[in-house]
Amino acid sequence: MTRRGCFSRWTVKAVLLAGLVMAACGGCVDPAALVGFRDSGRSPRIRLASYASSSLGTVFIGPNDLGTHSYRSGGDEGNGILYACKAGHIDIAHLRKAADWTAYLADKTYKELKQKRRKFTFKLWEPSRYFVRLEYPANWDELAEIEKDLITRDVSIKLGQYFAFTGLTWHEILTWFGYSSVPWYPEFPSAFSWEDVFSNLLGTHLAVEALLSTGHSYDEAMTLALARTVAQLDARPRETARRAAQSAKGRWYEGNLLFLVDIRKRNLDIGLDDGRVTPWIIPFLPECRGVVPQAYPVPTLDLLGMHGFSVKVEIEPRELQKKRILRIVYPDPKQRRKRLEPAVHFPAIMEYIRQDVIRRYGPGADMP
Repeated sequence: MTRRGCFSRWTVKAVLLAGLVMAACGGCVDPAALVGFRDSGRSPRIRLASYASSSLGTVFIGPNDLGTHSYRSGGDEGNGILYACKAGHIDIAHLRKAADWTAYLADKTYKELKQKRRKFTFKLWEPSRYFVRLEYPANWDELAEIEKDLITRDVSIKLGQYFAFTGLTWHEILTWFGYSSVPWYPEFPSAFSWEDVFSNLLGTHLAVEALLSTGHSYDEAMTLALARTVAQLDARPRETARRAAQSAKGRWYEGNLLFLVDIRKRNLDIGLDDGRVTPWIIPFLPECRGVVPQAYPVPTLDLLGMHGFSVKVEIEPRELQKKRILRIVYPDPKQRRKRLEPAVHFPAIMEYIRQDVIRRYGPGADMP
């Protein structure tokens, strides 16, 4: 089928999609916002995460304790450490914030694309700023508006997921080098802790599912998607999560109190080897014997090519740790720049961190 023929099929889908969404919310869709997302322009709120350790301060939950997702306020959200046989420990607070950043950044990207902007910037909670440069398809101006809107929506959601996962991975990198959001609360113990990256990635996937939902609001769709997914991953009661954490003590971590916990095993898998993140599961749990961990694909920019878009993303570190990180990606001072490109430079940074993990904790500290 020709390219024009494919766009014609998308047109039909776009009409049906628009009708379903408008019917679902009584015509309430804000045309300036991404369809299905009601908190346009409002950045995600902070949620308190936990270590996946049995130390004082950790909150363990089971699949019946999740409550309802809420972008704006806590409501009856259940946050804590959940254990699933196919996913190991999942930090639900990390998962929710990853989902909400995906929605927020997808919505922002949608607005930028609707204005046909070729450059825009954004930031997450840290001082670092992200710079995006876009190239549109050569025939973009020839397309019907409804065709462009459907493509814009698809591209925005894909980019929102990529931006969120990249930004949350960057947060892990920053905290490894000593960055802390709150000066008196060190975040190094949680940098690349065994559950963080997978929890973040899973949250971005759930957000994509929620944003594509046509019969529910984003919060409703997230609530349903989370419950369904943890069931598929074979989530277990809170006592299993606690017992799994206790069984890892002395091998994966040491300590009994909040930030005094020493996480000695770091999961550095961000999908650089096979394009997927595989969760770490606690061995020897009788109720999970023989289960294979469920890997999830990491978002990339490659899929935008099917629509004829090309994108370049750069990060400009503005934290105190920026010089140390930039020296890794630009070892030659004469070639050093103030920005880095995740797709190009993350591998060198992660290799540096891997060597540092081994130096600190011994061989195998980057493996379960």
